[in-house]
Amino acid sequence: MNNRIAVRKCTEYNLEEIVGLIREIYKVTEGPDVKGRKVLLKPNILSDNDPAKCISTHPVVFEAMAMFLKEEGAIVVAGDSPAIHLNRFRPVKSGIWDVCERMGIEWINFTENPVEKALVKGKIKVASIVDNVDLIFSLPKFKNHELVYFTGAIKNTLGLVPAFSKTKQHALHSDRNGFSELLVDLNEAVTPHYFLMDGIIGMEGPGPARGIPVNVGVLLGSTNPLALDIMASKIAGYNTLVIPTSKIALHRKKWLQSVDDIIYDGPDIKSLVKTDFRRIPLSGSSNISLKFIMNRIGFVRKFDRRPVFLRQNCTGCHKCVKICPVGAIKPSTSSPDHIILTDKKCIRCFCCSEVCGDYAIEIRRKVFGA
Repeated sequence: MNNRIAVRKCTEYNLEEIVGLIREIYKVTEGPDVKGRKVLLKPNILSDNDPAKCISTHPVVFEAMAMFLKEEGAIVVAGDSPAIHLNRFRPVKSGIWDVCERMGIEWINFTENPVEKALVKGKIKVASIVDNVDLIFSLPKFKNHELVYFTGAIKNTLGLVPAFSKTKQHALHSDRNGFSELLVDLNEAVTPHYFLMDGIIGMEGPGPARGIPVNVGVLLGSTNPLALDIMASKIAGYNTLVIPTSKIALHRKKWLQSVDDIIYDGPDIKSLVKTDFRRIPLSGSSNISLKFIMNRIGFVRKFDRRPVFLRQNCTGCHKCVKICPVGAIKPSTSSPDHIILTDKKCIRCFCCSEVCGDYAIEIRRKVFGA
């Protein structure tokens, strides 16, 4: 791993152009030698949806990286674990399954025989394929995230955790900082060897599932997940230390001693910043003691951002019920299609919003009874 990151402008999902840019980015950032080595290609597939929604890594970016790796002599396999992961999951709607079939890339089932990895505190189960490949290549998507503000290289590694084991982690690490600590711990335990972020069309607003596609026009590559996340979040207009995963990782000094250590190659970063990018509103008091007192009297709970259910949009699929890590969401006994949130149980992980494909859940501030 080094501190180099390369950014190149790219405005369209043109396969030939992207392959060329990957070659250039990879050389500049001194990516690892892949010849004769088995590589796991891990896209970001929160849920299997049309690429136009920008929920997942675009299939053309996935194909371009697979082509580059094969040209360099790598043996490529692929896989990911979406938020709701059934045993036979295939990323058909996202277009990635078609790429795998055309290119002869084996799609790995992450739910089969997961293995345990030690964290700073405790253990976590990850897909067993991580022990059966030489290299892991991560393809994060340029998106907002309701919980950690911006999802990037560090967050994308969570997809190595299979099925509902991911949801369990939200229950164990039930606030923004605790969950971000987990994400950094996971990346230290299983660090992908290269990261290429699809920022051609990104997602602003209420990401990672309900946001709005927006032209960002960049590809970013690095062997260093923190360096990539710092530069990507800058392009989105965030202050580096606002992103909790970046703040925690910087404090640990494992990947970077400081922001100044990043070796950047690309256009003037100021020219790439999306000043009008719709960012996630910052929530909660920065004063820990004050926030604790306010929580005790119910002030923060009454005015913080929370899931709000839009009954008129709900189709009764119950995905939100299945994924809630603390059982705070249940169907009404009188009307199964009517979802009820028990706010005192809700930990504000926003998983329910991530999996709702019907736009029936919004995350917003709403005053309600204590």
